[in-house]
Formats: sequence, structure tokens, C-alpha cells
Amino acid sequence: MNRIVTLDEFIIRRQKDYPLASGELTGLLRDIGVAAKIVNREVNKAGLVNILGVAGAENATGDMVQKLDLYANEKLIECLRNSGECCGIASEEDEDFVPIPPVVGKPSKYVVVFDPLDGSSNIDVNVSVGTIFGIYRRVSDVDGPVQREDFFQKGTELVAAGYVLYGTSTLLVYSTGRGVNGFTLDPSIGEFCLSHQNIQIPSRGNYYSVNQGYYLKFDVEMRRYIDHCSDLNLRLRYIGSMVSDVHRMLFQGGIFLYPNTRKYPHGKLRLLYECNPLSFIVEQAGGRAMTCNLDRILDISPVDLHQRVTIAIGSPDMVDEMKEFVMRYKAVPI
Repeated sequence: MNRIVTLDEFIIRRQKDYPLASGELTGLLRDIGVAAKIVNREVNKAGLVNILGVAGAENATGDMVQKLDLYANEKLIECLRNSGECCGIASEEDEDFVPIPPVVGKPSKYVVVFDPLDGSSNIDVNVSVGTIFGIYRRVSDVDGPVQREDFFQKGTELVAAGYVLYGTSTLLVYSTGRGVNGFTLDPSIGEFCLSHQNIQIPSRGNYYSVNQGYYLKFDVEMRRYIDHCSDLNLRLRYIGSMVSDVHRMLFQGGIFLYPNTRKYPHGKLRLLYECNPLSFIVEQAGGRAMTCNLDRILDISPVDLHQRVTIAIGSPDMVDEMKEFVMRYKAVPI
């Protein structure tokens, strides 16, 4: 029988892989794990308390805010604020970043970006949702306040990223740039335990994931590729929670698409909070992630906290195949 390895133990062990590690990143990842347990508790009892449904407001990008979105956002900020390991937070639910004052005068070297509850509209019908997070090392003076430039870093500068999937079981998947590992929450002991080591995405899969209801609003090259997927008898799976859809691709192979439409000509998903962290994870697992204009997601320089992009992410062979369709059918050659 294999010995149980908890998330905390695994993180501390991995800290030894970095000669200059001083413990701050380790502390941040543990804080996120604690926040995930708290959010998981509320997600699992959401039907029993008055936190279901819409809160009656829109977030910074115009989406209706769900009650549990606000709760998850508050808990993540609370856990990260108390530790003093990060100097600033940017969330999909907040219009601007939130500076965090030093704790006991200790300068903080990291900023955290997150989508507190991706796919939260699914909660009312008991479908899986998730939390997405990314961690950057700050570029401004550590003795001064956090700056906007600390958040406007390319995805290649991420020092860690991950997601938490709240489903039939609760799974935390993260990477610090040396492979991808997954931890399943054991409710009997209240700990995330190592369950998926060195995750590798299959080179191809039998699934494609896209909101096909928008088919006629997609550009011609994307419609041609979707037709190609259908001709191959690939299975269409679309949950409406990017975490859930990408999680399936990570383990079973496939491709997730969110192209531009007439309503969202630049795409809908957020670069900082969704696309960069998940692209980091997928690339670390051997996959690909690019925009529908064929730019690598992680190479994009952010210019806005709520910048939107298109995305094609998943198995490397399938993303490369999508690229060929774009190059062949796009009206203006790339």
C-alpha cells in the first residue's frame, strides 16, 4: 500500500528542488489549498443555504455575479491577505487589483491572479465548477506598493499556476514549471492527497469542446475545423465551465475552443484569470495553447486586467491540426 502524500508535504518536498527557495511560494500554495477547502465546503452545501443564484450585480467584465462567486472571492482574498506572502491580488470579480500591506513589515515578492469560481452558473443545476489561479513574482520594488506592471506580465513569467475542480471529488492540480501534479481532497482527514503524479496530456483525443450553439457566428475557418471534428466522429462535450472542459482534455485528450464571435470579436475568456494559468498547466503537461489567430497564449503581453482573448487549447496534435485549418481558410492570410 502506497503511503499517503499530502499537498503540504509535497509542496515542502518540492521546495528543496529550488536552491534559492525561501518559503514564500510554498506558503502561497498552501494558502490557496486552505481557501479551496473552504470554498469546497460551501459549494457542497450550496443547496442548503441561501448562496445559490444571482447576486444582482455585474462584475468588471459585464457578467452577472453569482452569490457564491462573491463568497469564493472573499475567502481567497482573506486567506492570501492573512499570510503576508503576496503584495497584491487581481480577481475576475474586481475591477482593479487589490494591494495587500506587508504583514509584520515583511516585504512580499509575489502577486496572485484568480478566477474565484469559474462556471458558477452551473451550481444551481449541480454541475462541476472550479477555481483558477496564477502566481507571478513581482517586478516592482519590493519595498514599495504593488504596481499595475506587476500583473501585466506574460504567461511565460508565471512561477506557478493551477486550478481546483469541485466535482464528484475535489481535485487540485498545479505546476511550478516542473511538471503537473494532481491532489484529491480526502474529506475524512480534510487533506489534499497526491493522486495524479506527472500528468501528461494525450497527443490526441476523441473529444472536442466548443459552444456549438454559436456555430454560425464563428469565422469560416473555425466552422471548417468544427466540421472536420464532426466528420471524424469526435464526441462533442461542452460543460460551460472552462476548468471542467480543460480538465477532461488534460486526462483524456481533445481540444477546447473558444473562438471570437460577432458579440465578442476579441474573444470572451480572460487572459490573466483563465487562459494564462490553464495554458501554463496544459503546456507543462505536453499540450498546446494558442489564440484563434495562432499566437501562443503565454507570449501575449497583457495591456488590461480584464483583457479578453480567443483560445484553442488541448492535445498538441489536435491544436496543430486546428492551426492548419486556420491557415488554409482564413480570409486574410496570417
